[in-house]
Amino acid sequence: MNLIDEEITHKVFGEGNIVDHDDSIITVDFNKDIKKFVYPDAFKKFITLNDRNTAKHLKQVLLKRKMEEEALERKREEEKEQQALEQQRKEKLKNHKIHESSQIVFWLDEEEQQNVFTDWHVFTGRVQSGKNKGQPNRVTRLRPNSASLLTAREADQPEIERRILGLFMVNETFSGNHSDDGIVPSHTEYRIELTEGEAEKMLFWNYYINKNHPHRTTWNSGKYRYFDNVWIAQILKDIIALKTDEEQIKDANKFLEYFCQMNALDFNNIPEANGALKQ
Repeated sequence: MNLIDEEITHKVFGEGNIVDHDDSIITVDFNKDIKKFVYPDAFKKFITLNDRNTAKHLKQVLLKRKMEEEALERKREEEKEQQALEQQRKEKLKNHKIHESSQIVFWLDEEEQQNVFTDWHVFTGRVQSGKNKGQPNRVTRLRPNSASLLTAREADQPEIERRILGLFMVNETFSGNHSDDGIVPSHTEYRIELTEGEAEKMLFWNYYINKNHPHRTTWNSGKYRYFDNVWIAQILKDIIALKTDEEQIKDANKFLEYFCQMNALDFNNIPEANGALKQ
């Protein structure tokens, strides 16, 4: 808003003309006595524009700026609150001896996609090099609090099209440290299979993010990746919102409640997903 040459009245210095202004300072000439004031703060207390139309327009500008500042402050407060909650979560995980990324996500091939929801277990693949070459991969982070996320994409699809097909809690007696056969068995109760239409709406990269490269959506090789505990909760929350069958919604809610209990998460305070596709 251009205020140069506008006539004003100051409570102390009287009548004057604005001779210059920018985003933070206005300069006023009070009959050759030049003074500078903070903009727009000075208009809130000390200075009044003489022209009513200009004053009305300035009032709208100041109101808009105030609303923007308040929105920015609310965002800052929300970020501070979220950071505090995240710190509390990490402390809980530490106290419960839970790794903050003790979940696992698998890239399923075509054969596995056909069998996984019948067998309800996943093979971790084999070591590709070194002294243990050919032996099953040992997923050492997995514990009874862990979930296995099942994903896939077609060979001709870009990586951003990776879909979530389903997920399950690992068997309550399973420990990755003591598993030699590379088989990750499921819990007998906490299992979810998505329909093809549901899977199309549940894109993996809405949740997963490389914190060092937040816009990167690459998975060039490897059978699996470890996965942040909160991301699984976000996925379960969105699955509940996606489902329409009342019985399936009930089962997914029970799954989420159990998962939060096992991972020291607040069921009622799960943050919104913020994966690479949302950056």
